Amino acid sequence: MRLMHLSDLHLGIKVYEFDLYDDQKYMLDQLIDVARKKQVDGIMISGDIYDRQVPPAESVALFDSFLTKLSNAGFKVYITSGNHDSQERLSFGARLMEGSGIYFGGTFDGTVPRIDLEDEFGPVHICMLPFLKPTLVRAHTSDDQEKEKITGYQEAIDFVLEKCEIDENDRNIIMAHQFVTGASRSDSEEINVGGVDGISADSFARFDYVALGHIHTPQKIGGKDTVRYCGTMLKYSFSECSQEKSVPIITFREKGNVEIELVPLKPVKDMREIKGSYMDLTAKKNYADTNTEDYLHVTLTDEEDVPDALGRLRSIYPNIMKLDYDNLRTRAVYNNEIPDEVEKKSPLDLFDEFYNLQNGRSLNEEESSYVQSKIDELWEGGI
Repeated sequence: MRLMHLSDLHLGIKVYEFDLYDDQKYMLDQLIDVARKKQVDGIMISGDIYDRQVPPAESVALFDSFLTKLSNAGFKVYITSGNHDSQERLSFGARLMEGSGIYFGGTFDGTVPRIDLEDEFGPVHICMLPFLKPTLVRAHTSDDQEKEKITGYQEAIDFVLEKCEIDENDRNIIMAHQFVTGASRSDSEEINVGGVDGISADSFARFDYVALGHIHTPQKIGGKDTVRYCGTMLKYSFSECSQEKSVPIITFREKGNVEIELVPLKPVKDMREIKGSYMDLTAKKNYADTNTEDYLHVTLTDEEDVPDALGRLRSIYPNIMKLDYDNLRTRAVYNNEIPDEVEKKSPLDLFDEFYNLQNGRSLNEEESSYVQSKIDELWEGGI
């Protein structure tokens, strides 16, 4: 059995106010071509189909067209929701579409939907886990003692997975849209300070392949090829400029025999960063052999600001998304900014430092417990 692993399409996204509809349409057509060439049996899409819960009408139409083309070509498609999706909207018409080979994980009701397949080596089970927050899991738990144990993301995911009926003699796949501890993030994701949403890869130990979504950088987790984020089909931030986007094609043979091929993806317009003086960047010899239509982050090194630099540069590079200066003045400002270490601290640690600065002492145990409870409430409420 051969499956394609996708996630984080983010249809409808705008990057620096640039609408990427045409770029996304081109990439979806490319993915269909890859599916045909590699003769896959199905496509897994692990969440964040859309960039927001109420997507633009043209993005819904684009995804509809994508699914129709896949279905007409005979491919099965398995779809779960991400944190950017509305579970209810995404699952509309799910039972009707099953007749066309399109399967949605649906809205979470306390159980994890499972699709049972079979090939010459025996059964294959695909568990479809939507993006989960602890509050959602607790809401579908009637036992008060069990609710008290679900204090965070780790406990919530473990609680749900423990109730999955898994025969470890069969081949088992899980689709999940969560942050697994150790994954490398990029700037196009929603960063949660302190990693309060992190879960351990050990939670998925019973599965033969873990098709992860949520993180935009393609990578394997914990050194395991079979626990993998496929990444986005396009670059959605300049922190991803050096990445090579690809799509994993997973071939399942007998139990324990899994092969993964990464097929490169090529966009119409790449996302790049260029740097130099205004005179250097406008010299034809320096841009003649490049794709000037690419999405660019331009950094000018001139000590004096160039009048109407953005407008003048766009006569050569029409898709400049971001313009900065790197000179003595900007470096002096940068050196006074808050260090990056802040992002590595938990919300409680940051509050404690602020409290200490204002009051000359750290939080005591009772105060820390109270602040942490309020942080949990805000986080779980999506604020």
